[in-house]
Amino acid sequence: MRPGTGRTGPTGRRAASPPYARPGTPPSRARLLAVLAGLSGASPLATDMYVPGLPDVARSLGTDASGAQTSLTAFLAGIIAGQLLLGPLSDATGRRPVLLWGTGLFALFSLACALAPTLAVLDAARVGQGVAGAAGIVVSRAVVTDLFDDRELAPVFSRLGAITATAPVLAPLAGGALLLLLPWRWVFAALALVGLLMTAGVARWVPESHPPEARRGGGLPGSLRMIGRLAADRAVLAPVLALAFGGAAVFAYIAGTTFVFQDIHHLSPAVSSVVYGVNALGNMAGSLAYGRLARRRSAETLLVTGGAVALTGPVLLLLLHATTGSGMVVTWLCLLLTVTAFGVFFPAVITVAQRRGRAAPGATSALLGGGQFLLGAAASPLVGLSGTHTPVPMAAVMALSLTLATTAALATRRTGRRPRQS
Repeated sequence: MRPGTGRTGPTGRRAASPPYARPGTPPSRARLLAVLAGLSGASPLATDMYVPGLPDVARSLGTDASGAQTSLTAFLAGIIAGQLLLGPLSDATGRRPVLLWGTGLFALFSLACALAPTLAVLDAARVGQGVAGAAGIVVSRAVVTDLFDDRELAPVFSRLGAITATAPVLAPLAGGALLLLLPWRWVFAALALVGLLMTAGVARWVPESHPPEARRGGGLPGSLRMIGRLAADRAVLAPVLALAFGGAAVFAYIAGTTFVFQDIHHLSPAVSSVVYGVNALGNMAGSLAYGRLARRRSAETLLVTGGAVALTGPVLLLLLHATTGSGMVVTWLCLLLTVTAFGVFFPAVITVAQRRGRAAPGATSALLGGGQFLLGAAASPLVGLSGTHTPVPMAAVMALSLTLATTAALATRRTGRRPRQS
């Protein structure tokens, strides 16, 4: 970490210089990044870890599969609302209080899920778990923006992306292994333990990166108004839209791959897990490659490149399906290309947006995360509504989403060329 220089933010206000001086010895970068990665990965764990146990949830609480799946919707709603609230709150009150309360409440709501006697109680606890878990996603990005200067943001977000890429793969595997031995409630007990560990990690190794003298006036209402001001700035809105449409593509991929590989290509769950694991390794490799490429190319250029390469995968899959047919290997390779490109696209867009939103890192992170999960939650049902007998619905939703994401990436590069305010 090194001292930064003051700069003017996208709203015209002078942003504070990262990082802020702290008394005593600061935590090592490795431990700090490990905790921030854990904070970012806790919500994906809570999303995917109990999915293998949904049939057991339905039987235990006297509902059907659709009823059990409402707990997923409740959790996503909590994440969206939590990011939009907690990001600006951290601008007004500081990062550590929001992280400590968020991780602590995540543990508490996870325990409530484990003890839920009815589906209604489970759904309510899942909303609370989502709101609390959102703290880790939204505030960790703000902490990085506080502590690292513009030159360091790209490699730091690259490493975080590589680490958190493993969460969607490890979560269902860990959940499935746990469910072989114990009922579904123990998955939430394990998540409560994760919340306690994250609370301890924040308390020990995450400094307060946003001291009182750097906080925005007007308290929480003023910070919430900043979301509107940032959204009105095209230089910030363009990468926010790029991430939102990219998030829609990711959710379409998640919603469709199980049907494509297990129902269409008849892979067993174990073999499907290998496919997902290889794709996650591709995503991790893309994230690490972004950190190296960012030394020679701008984040804006890498964002456009990542979006264009990611778009190639579903477009190629649609063309091959319409002509020669799309076997399992062809489908896998097309999706692997896209998921690997995601590893470049997502850290690039976060780098660009957080650089431009330094005037209010928490509010900027809230815009990014809120848009990503909102469009993602909307895109997922589109895959199932169009049928699951071919890979076409998944590929079509991904292609449309990535076309819009790449268009927004091009707009991001254009807005980045305008003269900086002084």
